[in-house]
Amino acid sequence: MENKDQPFAELPEALVEEALSKSEDVGKMLYKSFQELHDNKEKVRNQLLNKKILKRDSELVSSDIPTTCGVDGSYAVERLLAIDLVACAGVAVEGIVPPSEKRFWENPRHKVFIQPQTHNPDTSVIVRGLMMEMEMELAVKAPHDIVFLDGSFSTPLIYMNQAINSFLENTNLEVGKKLKEDFDTFISSYKEILKSKRSDKLWVSVPKYTTKRELGEEFKWPSNYDDRAVLTTILNSGEFTLPVPIDSPQQPWHLKFPDGKTATEFDSLLKNIYVIYYKPYKWIPALRLEIAPSAATNLSQIGVLLQGIRTQCVTPGMLEPYPLYLADRMVKHLSKALPSFRQAATRKMMELQQDEDVSEIFFGMHGYRTDT
Repeated sequence: MENKDQPFAELPEALVEEALSKSEDVGKMLYKSFQELHDNKEKVRNQLLNKKILKRDSELVSSDIPTTCGVDGSYAVERLLAIDLVACAGVAVEGIVPPSEKRFWENPRHKVFIQPQTHNPDTSVIVRGLMMEMEMELAVKAPHDIVFLDGSFSTPLIYMNQAINSFLENTNLEVGKKLKEDFDTFISSYKEILKSKRSDKLWVSVPKYTTKRELGEEFKWPSNYDDRAVLTTILNSGEFTLPVPIDSPQQPWHLKFPDGKTATEFDSLLKNIYVIYYKPYKWIPALRLEIAPSAATNLSQIGVLLQGIRTQCVTPGMLEPYPLYLADRMVKHLSKALPSFRQAATRKMMELQQDEDVSEIFFGMHGYRTDT
């Protein structure tokens, strides 16, 4: 059994000593890089101030506390001796609700898929696309003022293209059939989110990991760090940067359909996305917020967005808005719960077995990895 309190317990002693020694060298290299950023802190702040990009949230008109929710998804593939057990889920979690909120949010606030599947290396790619379909549908149905999405606005398109390519090579997979069945709903939901035409609703992508350097490229910052890392050091509590166009690839965005056709209708939508960095409190890193152009040109909507984030980041230890944090915690337990789902299926198979010998069922439903 894994012992989290003793991570080196099963590693050779010599390996641990060498790794720790090399980790100290890594620390020296990283410190030099951090020191460079610290020394240029005032210079970077002055660049932002001179360009009039750096602002404070107190400069915006305050609004009533908006309602919020976070949408996230997860998938897992447990490779058994006879088959693969495939599962994915999407959840929508409500944020801290304002006292005045009286709207009813109908259930279900989740979607789930679990099914056996023949061994195929492309299964995980296809089920990830199915997960994105669930997330987009939940995000559109959520009746909140602000809907936080995990990842970038381009993430659903990238994952879906990979899923469709794998589906076209394996059209007999059951998970692929489900992907195709829900594809039209995904298209309509994704379009609505990217266009974001409603003034009373705002979809916001909040990627944790990013390599984007829109501001870094403009101001010639050192390439060691992406914009979020730099601005986490530069921004003070309550400061944000005005929206700037997202850094997009030169080639057009395209989306492949289950019939094999390719469409570029999402290219203009994705290339018109804007980016804001906001640090509501000192205990949280700068948040990268991707928003539609309709919101980027509306200071009132930006004020609502920042107000919503402030009310959902009030606890140290959560490095993202509360509903996204909670949704992420929930869906990450899917892979941990999958063995329990497998055991339930195995138990039912044993009940249906007419003779007393259940060894074939036991071996067929057993994982082949050491930790299973």
